[in-house]
Amino acid sequence: MTIGLTYDLRQDYLDAGYGEEQTAEFDRPDTIEGIENALQDLGHQTQRIGNVRNLVQRLAAGERWDMVFNICEGMFGMGREAQVPALLDAYEIPYTFSGPLILALALDKGLTKRVVRSFGVPTPDFAVVAAPEDITAVDLPFPLFVKPLAEGTGKGIDARSRVDSPQQLAVMCGELLEKFSQPVLVETYLPGREFTVGIVGSGAAAEAIGVMEVKLKPEAEANAYSYVNKENWQEFVQYALAAEAEARACREVALSAWRGLDCLDGGRVDVKMDGHGVVNFIEVNPLAGLNPTHSDLPIMCRLQGIPFRTLIERIMASACGRITR
Repeated sequence: MTIGLTYDLRQDYLDAGYGEEQTAEFDRPDTIEGIENALQDLGHQTQRIGNVRNLVQRLAAGERWDMVFNICEGMFGMGREAQVPALLDAYEIPYTFSGPLILALALDKGLTKRVVRSFGVPTPDFAVVAAPEDITAVDLPFPLFVKPLAEGTGKGIDARSRVDSPQQLAVMCGELLEKFSQPVLVETYLPGREFTVGIVGSGAAAEAIGVMEVKLKPEAEANAYSYVNKENWQEFVQYALAAEAEARACREVALSAWRGLDCLDGGRVDVKMDGHGVVNFIEVNPLAGLNPTHSDLPIMCRLQGIPFRTLIERIMASACGRITR
């Protein structure tokens, strides 16, 4: 099988003048190499395509692939993660991971929370601040947690993201609205332990392959699994597999959200406990990072004794199960 690889190479965007935080979600060369090597070990031929603009050019030139292994995050617009799968759907080319509907929904954390809450998954109470005049309408008890509505990799999150007063809320929302040019998600702050659940598969066949606790070290930036903490995880974060009692509760919430949203092939669901130890859905990542060394899903697999090649093999098996022609 010939597999095309779609991805956003971080250095390309840095060379174009974008900043470190703007490009935080994009991939390093060793990510592409790791995925490509795993696919070739599994007997596939690979062709590197690159970002969505490269894909457009190559499709227009008549190139086709048996499948595309897609990890493109996109750069512009609320539907940026949906751009590559939408194009591939138009050309009837199979691809890994979720389709444009789910990737567009999942990027909007507020809409995602509304959907998962509708089928009974617990998630913190929240409000969406789309403009400065919305701030005074937030009617939630402090402390609160604020973050950009449609970012990942901890972008826009730091020690000040936990706010304890209307004044702090106004300052943080104002800064985020200006910096990211998108709404701000404001939600009840959960003081409990934080976990991420790795999932492989689709629908009833989806399986939680690991539950990993995210523990901030004393020297880490406080209050959140922030951009700084994620970028410097070896210094600031301790990862550990969850004990079975906690893992069971995390798996139940994560799989309910994953299956309810109809996410495909593999990814992560982030959860956190409230003050009573109840596990709450925080967000879903249906296009999870796949750097073999420092992305959360491969780290979790490593702790479980699952080789990176096996992770890619299981993702591919799930995606290939949808090929009908």
